[in-house]
Amino acid sequence: MRRRTTVTVAAAVLAMTFGAVTPAAAGQGGHDDGHGGGWGHGPGNGHGNGHGNGHGKGKSLELTMLATTDLHGRVQDWDYFRDAPYTERSGDATGLARVSSVVDSVRAEKGADSVFVVDNGDFLQGTPLTYLAAQQSPEAEHPMAAAYDVIGYDAQVVGNHEFNYGLDTLAGYVDDVDHPVLGANVIDVATGEPYLPPYTLQEMKVRGAKPVTVGIIGLTTPGSAIWDRNNVEGQVEFRDMVETAQQWVPVVAEQADVVVVLAHAGVGGTSSYDDPAVGTENPSDVIARTVPGIDAMVVGHTHRDAPSQIVVNEVTGEEVLLTQPYRWGGTVSQVDFELTKTRGQWDVTNATATALRTKDYPEDPEVLAVTDEAHQATVDYVNQVVATSTEELTTLTSRYEDTPILDFIQQVQTETVDAALEGTDRADLPVLSIAAPFSREAVFPQGEVTIRDIAGLYVFDNTLEAVELTGAQVRDYLEESASYFTQVPATGDVDPETITNADGTPDYNYDVLSGVDYDLDVSRQVGERVTRLEIDGEPVADDARFVVAVNNYRRSGGGGFPHISTAPVVYNEQLEIRQLLIEWAQERGVIDPADFYVENWQLVRDGEPLLG
Repeated sequence: MRRRTTVTVAAAVLAMTFGAVTPAAAGQGGHDDGHGGGWGHGPGNGHGNGHGNGHGKGKSLELTMLATTDLHGRVQDWDYFRDAPYTERSGDATGLARVSSVVDSVRAEKGADSVFVVDNGDFLQGTPLTYLAAQQSPEAEHPMAAAYDVIGYDAQVVGNHEFNYGLDTLAGYVDDVDHPVLGANVIDVATGEPYLPPYTLQEMKVRGAKPVTVGIIGLTTPGSAIWDRNNVEGQVEFRDMVETAQQWVPVVAEQADVVVVLAHAGVGGTSSYDDPAVGTENPSDVIARTVPGIDAMVVGHTHRDAPSQIVVNEVTGEEVLLTQPYRWGGTVSQVDFELTKTRGQWDVTNATATALRTKDYPEDPEVLAVTDEAHQATVDYVNQVVATSTEELTTLTSRYEDTPILDFIQQVQTETVDAALEGTDRADLPVLSIAAPFSREAVFPQGEVTIRDIAGLYVFDNTLEAVELTGAQVRDYLEESASYFTQVPATGDVDPETITNADGTPDYNYDVLSGVDYDLDVSRQVGERVTRLEIDGEPVADDARFVVAVNNYRRSGGGGFPHISTAPVVYNEQLEIRQLLIEWAQERGVIDPADFYVENWQLVRDGEPLLG
């Protein structure tokens, strides 16, 4: 392991200054106070090591922060869904193996003692490698932890996807890694205390001077309370990020020369859910603008490539640097801090950010070595053949026309929920199903279909649920989904590739329904596009009752669709949809569109098919 020597202030020392440090309750995910060092409660008594005592003879020095975010299980630069090295049009690469070489290069250039390395969350979910890691015994070291430890990270914050596999999986990871995993606004319901350390203090010795203290606070988007309700409800809660920053930044600023906030959230104050009680999903710029005392923030969650953004704090008038590395390890943000001694204490006088593209660096053999066993096991797993497809099926056009491959998802979801309703008072209700085109590149080849083919179609670790909706609510839901399309002219040719993703709506927020027949007139304005909604050839009545199969993300409010998050839940057995697809294919051995494909929806203009 190639970590520079740093000191995280021990819990015992903080207890003398702030009062007792209270770890999370035993049994709530299993983390203990072994990762509780570096935080306490209440006001401090100065600047940690004492700014007035001096930090050496020089009047200035430079520190460098390296930051990553949203790795999503990328260790090696490999695409498990294609079973080939990762490629994208930009030429960007992925994975911690390349990140490691970037870190080594900067440490060599700047001096290891002046460099600290942080990660901004969403690391435990996203590839078959992390899916398998979540299924393995708790005793096995998590491959992401092994990779981070080789690199020598100093801190990271939890993202929303750290809760996808439950608190036990997160706790196992926390025990595996050598650095603190932070989460100031993640609160243990039983104790009311932070479930994870709110912050850590890193003491950095530069040029032989007295230590410079870097305070690192971790905040995560509160949407996890919605998206992973079944995993966290009654155990942890997520408090507002802005209010939590207001609580902890002054505490850390009293102890640190440099204050960094790791915020697993984007900017702009937007939310993909409609629940004010939970808090805003993406308030990073609000924190920078309203909470004084922050020198720099690492932001993420939204998968943008935004290495430098300046926000002026309205309290102090000082600039705060926000940096967002590109997702999956495509870039590493390098933030250089200039510190100047003023009246006996160090102040950050400048901060600049640069994006280091990992495609320009080789994969680190040491990271490859410590993760090779998990990588090979994943390759073997995804290449298992589960069925034979009678023809090639693709999602290439699923955004704008009905395709068999999405109906494969619909069929499995419908069958699963319909069988579960047998013998209940809803057994006679029609079962509808909701699916979205997660990927434009998913393909079932004609012939052998592997687990990686199915994983490429259903890329998220969602579980299946079902709710009851009325006919009027189904119509409202479809109207919201239809806002994905831009309004087309009343006449003339239309290129279907240009009419999707209106207002930046991602493909995964466009939902297709099965079980009803409907037309979407995209020449009309949003809210008036569902011109036909029928079942068995008859118009759907407003008071008709339906059971609707849907994934847990959408049912919990992800995407902000109407009615779905407040509707009565009639099915929830915590079964992963991707695994249901795999098992359905294995049991039958053949994937034949004739068994499930029903053309039930189309885009129209004045009642005529838009695309011929």
